[in-house]
Amino acid sequence: MSPQANNNHVLDGDMQVMDPHSKRLIAVDIGNHQLKFGLLPTEKAIPLPQPSSVLKVPTQGELFDELARWLPTGRLNWCVATVHRQAELRLSEWVRKHRPNDQYVLLGNGDLPIDIRVDHPEQVGADRLLAAVAVNQLRAADRAAIVVDAGSAITVDLLSAGGAFEGGVILPGLDMVAKAMARQTDLLPFVQYSIADKPPPIVGKSTTGAISSGLFWGSIGAVREAVSRMSSELEADSQLFLAGGDAGKLSPFLPRSAQVVPELVLAGIAVTYAQLKERSTG
Repeated sequence: MSPQANNNHVLDGDMQVMDPHSKRLIAVDIGNHQLKFGLLPTEKAIPLPQPSSVLKVPTQGELFDELARWLPTGRLNWCVATVHRQAELRLSEWVRKHRPNDQYVLLGNGDLPIDIRVDHPEQVGADRLLAAVAVNQLRAADRAAIVVDAGSAITVDLLSAGGAFEGGVILPGLDMVAKAMARQTDLLPFVQYSIADKPPPIVGKSTTGAISSGLFWGSIGAVREAVSRMSSELEADSQLFLAGGDAGKLSPFLPRSAQVVPELVLAGIAVTYAQLKERSTG
């Protein structure tokens, strides 16, 4: 989770004016390990916009041939959030060169329609905040919410009953932990395991099995504890939302029912873009 840039920019002119003619939005979530592109309408859907098509590519890979094939024809609006500045620069330069008629907006934390109640609001990862923006469209107006995002890192964040982002917990993802163990020990192997895989037996019968058990059940236990402790500090019952590619697999192991919305961050980008568009044309 890198600090989020605060300066938005547009490739084709005045960044305060959204294109009123293009009806298609490319929402882009640039993470440390993956770029995710979602195709959405520019008009806000009720209660929450969802992408009709999603493209996922590795952050460090060669993405532009695949991206060019996936993109629809005609003028597009791009709205981008990033925690990886170099990857964003590569993307913006490609759009400038190959799609000069498109509009390109880079979001900063100050652009997001949410109150950020942490010590350094500018340093919160955009993905965490945008997931919160999306959840504010779904939660009951008078109830707090807890948002779990199971990606390359696992985050558990709290939204107040008034919709403010209160902070939360950042945990290393399973792949991150497995690589660290392999690097920092002599004999332990690297074990690739995901929450999306079948749950392993709690008692591993081999070194690989024991590592798989520790990765999976350790992550489940950490998320359960974070959710439980956050819930216990609230005066009223909160709602629970899950995001990320592994959200559906994580849900059965949590202490209470949750609403699974896999593309929360892309939806949050679309909500933010729609509000920026309303302000610029209103």
